[in-house]
Amino acid sequence: MNPIDLFESALAFHPGGAVRAGEPRMTTDDGGWQLAAFRVRTDADVHADHWEVHPAAEEAVCCLSGGLRIYFRPEEPGGEEEMARLAPGTAVIVPRGRWHRLELDGPSEIMSIGLRRGSRQERRTDAP
Repeated sequence: MNPIDLFESALAFHPGGAVRAGEPRMTTDDGGWQLAAFRVRTDADVHADHWEVHPAAEEAVCCLSGGLRIYFRPEEPGGEEEMARLAPGTAVIVPRGRWHRLELDGPSEIMSIGLRRGSRQERRTDAP
């Protein structure tokens, strides 16, 4: 058994119990749940200029080191964005089908656990 570097590979948990290491994919469905860890330095590394949605399941976004903010797009036109600040050792559950995006407080290590089936990204129209 060889150790798997979680910052280089994601783990995919498939129906029937198989677990496979592979390339982290944020919007591509490989049929299973994905656990992926990332070392990120700038907002560009987390696509802060894009909204993302996962319609098949909730997603756990975890801060391992550093700090980040997760923003939720308003559910009603004209509404305010909601924001959750994550410090090391904290996580937030993103509701199924809720558009969200990340911004960093500084260099960080983050982990996400989700089912990517049907996931999409959309460029922010208000991005600087």
